[in-house]
Amino acid sequence: MPAFSPKPKRYDKFVDEESLNFLKMRQVIMIDEALAALGDYGEIRLIVEDGRLRYVVTQTSIDAIKWQPGSLKAKPR
Repeated sequence: MPAFSPKPKRYDKFVDEESLNFLKMRQVIMIDEALAALGDYGEIRLIVEDGRLRYVVTQTSIDAIKWQPGSLKAKPR
């Protein structure tokens, strides 16, 4: 899993926000952060309401072959 970087990445070097048809740059960054947080297995679903991105749903999967007892406990927040 990639390490979390507190410094925002400069996506605007690669994509001009005006060239985006649907997403805002802030949403692109949010989706990238969600992908980085998934770990080895998982999926991201984008939920659109009224023609706008409303929710980013993440689902993490666990490899049953690599499972270790106690590894599924919720982490303290």
